Formats: sequence, structure tokens, C-alpha cells
Amino acid sequence: MPSSQDHFYSNLIVSKLNLSRLLLKKNLFSDVPEDWFVIITDIKSSTSAVDAGLHEDVNLIATGSIVTVLNIAFKAGILVPFFFGGDGATFIVPSSIVDNTMQALLKYRVNSLANFNLDLRAGIVSVKEIYAHGCSLKISRFSSGETFSIPIVLGDGLDYAEKIIKGDDYLLSGHDSTEDEIDLTGMQCRWDKIQPPENSEEVVTLIAIAQDSQKQAEVFSKIIHHLDQIYGAAEIRKPISIPKLIFRTSFNNLGKEMRHRLGKIKTFELIKNWFVNMYAFVYFRTDSGKKYLQQLVEMSDTLVIDGRINTVITGTEKQRLALQEALNRLETNGEVSYGIYVSGESVMSCYVRDFEDEHIHFVDGADGGYTKAAGVLKQKLKAMQV
Repeated sequence: MPSSQDHFYSNLIVSKLNLSRLLLKKNLFSDVPEDWFVIITDIKSSTSAVDAGLHEDVNLIATGSIVTVLNIAFKAGILVPFFFGGDGATFIVPSSIVDNTMQALLKYRVNSLANFNLDLRAGIVSVKEIYAHGCSLKISRFSSGETFSIPIVLGDGLDYAEKIIKGDDYLLSGHDSTEDEIDLTGMQCRWDKIQPPENSEEVVTLIAIAQDSQKQAEVFSKIIHHLDQIYGAAEIRKPISIPKLIFRTSFNNLGKEMRHRLGKIKTFELIKNWFVNMYAFVYFRTDSGKKYLQQLVEMSDTLVIDGRINTVITGTEKQRLALQEALNRLETNGEVSYGIYVSGESVMSCYVRDFEDEHIHFVDGADGGYTKAAGVLKQKLKAMQV
């Protein structure tokens, strides 16, 4: 049974304040408990993989790591905060599920390397260690809609953990991989590349960090304010819209998804999934199906704040140029560093526990938007160190 400390995150009040205001309300952020852990998954050499055209595999493997962890947490009755990053993910989990989580991720790492020749790192750092190094890790829950809430993290704690885990001298956690089959139930990648909604021209993937972590909240508030002013509210700038969704039904796509889940193709299950997919065309025309599609748009994970801002938005070239002008001013003032990647489409992978209200959809810019934007940001940071 989970302890009361295991319910720390689920017990946080969900704030519906305007996000730019929430970021400035220190009293609405709580310290993550010392006995929790930060787990980070990350595909090594993801930039090279994306450049080689393997961006779909990169996204799928990152999504699979999230599904692996969320299914373990779900069975334990625990809600955990997580952050999708295109080529990996970050989780903050209580000690009660750490061993099971790491064992499953290490097994998933072995499978990903064997089936796709992509190496998924899975590392762990305790929150206690993060605090011992003078870093902060504060979290809040935010929702701009009726059903979907996201974690908002401020502080340099996750950045510290990432540097440790991605460091050359990082030692694996010491966990053995599980002998059990990994539970990837609910992992789906059934949607084709998604063109921008009507009246939009492009998809923008943005990653931004505060140059001074002590002023992170103020800087992030300014960036969100600029996004609101230039692009409109969060629901307006989402790159996902129902008319642009195209459901994929080919055996090839279903087979790739199955290899991620099972490590091999099972012919009978592949045919069964194909028939289920064909039924989806009928389902999406029912009242329940229409409700699911409406929720899909709302529950698309297009904004991540995990000590930096990661977001996928849609709009016009004129809007993007206005945003870049505003960000350039902040950058010149020494407040922010950022990377942007512009594409003509977005991509989406999904975790569907059930079609009623238990589904989350992970969005990235096409052709590896987050990875490409991160590359731009890394080059800027390198230039600053010269």
C-alpha cells in the first residue's frame, strides 16, 4: 500500500490561475520530499538518430519509457509527475516504486537497443542528494482545462540531476533488469503527421532556460506572457486540431508499435489490432468517439516546465517573428537563452489507458522538433562559454 508520502503529488492543489501569474506565486509551489527520486531516460546520440531520419523511433522509445513508468505507478495507486522531452523523459517518483521502475526501465533499455539499435539511458538521483548540493526542486500542479493537469517545476534540481545522469562518469544504478515482461499497455502511435490547424502556417518547437536560475520564475512568467500576447491562450496555440487528425491503419505502423511493446511481431495480435483500428473509424463517428477526440486535443501534452520551458505551438510566420523579437530582447538582457525549430507538421504518440478519461498524448514538432531545438540551444550555451 502506498504511504501518505507517496500521495504527495496527488495531494497538491491544482491551480487554475493564469500560468504567467502562477509562476510568480511562491506559496503555490512545494518542495519535493527528500525521500523521492528523479529518474531520467534519454536516448544517447539522439541528434544523430534524428538526422538519420529515425525521429519516429526516437519519439516512440521516449513515449514507451513514460508508459512503462506510468503503468507501474498506476498499479501502485500513485500519481507521479513526468515530463516528455522528445528523446527521453523525466520522472519524480517516491521510494516505494523506485526499484520496480528502474528494473523495468533497464529491461526496456535492453529491448530498445536490441530492436531499434538506439541506446536509452536510464539514470537516477535522489532528491536528498539534489538538496545536499544546494539545488532546489519546487513543484506545483496547473490546469488550463477541465480534466488535464500538468506539473510545473521551478529550480535547478532537475538540471543538476540531468548533468549527473548524462555525465561520462555516471555509474548505472545497480538495479538488475526485471525478468518480467514490461507492461506497455496503452501505448499507441496511431496518428499520422498532423498539419497545423486552419489559419495557422507552421509548428514551432521552443526550448527556453533562464540564464540566472534565481530569477527563473520571473523570466518564465515573461515568456508565457509573450506567448499569450502573440499567439493567444494555450488552447488556441495548440498544434493539434480534430479536422487535421489522420488515423494510420497500415500493418507497417502497427508492426512498429508492436515491436516497441513486445520486442517482436505476433501475427495473430497484429491482425487483431488491425481490425480494432478499422473499428476506430466507426467509433470516432459516435458520441463517445467525438468526445474522445475533443479530449485528445485538450489532453495533448504541448507544454512542459521542468526547470526550463519546452513547448510546441502553432501559428503564423508573423507571430513567430514577433516571438523571436521578444525572446531576442530577453536574451540580449541576459535573462534567457532559447532554441527554436520550425516545421510544417507535428507528431503525436499516445498513452491510452481507457477512451473515457484516461489518455495522454505526447506532442513534438515533426522531424525531431525538441531534439533540433535543443541542438540550437546547446550551440548558444557553448558560444557563451568561449
